[in-house]
Amino acid sequence: MARVILGVGAGIAAYKACELLRLLKEAGHSVRVVPTRDALRFVGEPTWAALSGEPVTTDVWTGVAEVPHVRLGQGADLVLIAPATADIIARAAAGRSDDLLTATLLTARCPVVFAPAMHTEMWEHPATQDNVATLRRRGSVVVEPAVGRLTGKDSGPGRLPEPTELFALAQTLLAPGGQASGMGAVTPLPLAGRQVLISAGGTREELDPVRFLGNWSTGTQGYAFARSAVARGAAVTVVAANVALPDPAGAKVIRTVSARDMHAAMLAEAPHADAIVMTAAVADFRPAARADQKIKKDGRLPEPIALTENPDILADLSARRRAEGAQGQVIVGFAAETDPDLAAARAKLARKGCDILVVNQVGGGLGFGTADNEAIALAADGAVTPIPRRSKDALADFVWDLVATRLS
Repeated sequence: MARVILGVGAGIAAYKACELLRLLKEAGHSVRVVPTRDALRFVGEPTWAALSGEPVTTDVWTGVAEVPHVRLGQGADLVLIAPATADIIARAAAGRSDDLLTATLLTARCPVVFAPAMHTEMWEHPATQDNVATLRRRGSVVVEPAVGRLTGKDSGPGRLPEPTELFALAQTLLAPGGQASGMGAVTPLPLAGRQVLISAGGTREELDPVRFLGNWSTGTQGYAFARSAVARGAAVTVVAANVALPDPAGAKVIRTVSARDMHAAMLAEAPHADAIVMTAAVADFRPAARADQKIKKDGRLPEPIALTENPDILADLSARRRAEGAQGQVIVGFAAETDPDLAAARAKLARKGCDILVVNQVGGGLGFGTADNEAIALAADGAVTPIPRRSKDALADFVWDLVATRLS
């Protein structure tokens, strides 16, 4: 059981922190809610106390004999601030200790996560961006806010990520080998300052207005890579094909449908990336022609459907890297296989031109739509690294370790 400090800022999104608190408690964690004084204008002290089963206060004088402004941070396994307002971010960056929450931040030597929520203009203001950069430099995780509806009719970047995704990020950081350091440490996170590009999901190739050729990929593994990269300090872009999951907290998501859509999006984003991970299940073929009307079942067998090859996204990413001389970029491919023979996988690694090919068996409770995965990582330098069965989040952590070694 982990000891979590849930800091709550004075924003309308404070009500969402109630759901985040419930998820943390149901996972078995001990949660102490530390709101700011004005946060209690949005959700009151009785609510936080009832949901957490812990006392709630905003000042350093209540229960002073227990020295809470020191002990809370010292004893925490994770500090998660949601919502993190522009005010909290500014006071944390300045090292203020004018209430219990900011004092706790100064004494914490555990992972510290800020989940910003504010209007777009406040998020984009140079002062806020400078403060965010300061916190990240010190080792905190400041996730990118979601894009969507804000207070009133406003919409844009500044929305609090969904509680389920913030909970998933917290679980990643609390897992053995969690990557974030405390605010008091200046050791950078493993992917701090890096930009990573991840593909996820399964492409669809239309036969007619109502049918398509597709596969069973749900995007779970790709989104696990995104969460892990955010926890390691990276700026994350996900190109997602037909994924119905909530956006990973802190990641930019670009929606696509077909292999050609994904090809265009990945090639457009690739020049900005230090590392690329292709987890998406991309259709090798598409119908040579799409019917404008639904193909009817009228008692006659339809004409055979002619297929044509889709572009090879992974091979084209490697070719672009060679052509542009981006030698520092690390490219990882995924190969879902039903044949345990690695000879074909080694040939695919050479053909695709990537640095690492993660070969994962599908079927038998593994692969598409499952919580677990196992794989073998084949490297262009000849290294073979088995990855025993584990959660998809843990597999993502394992592969990022391999990538970080190559980036450094």
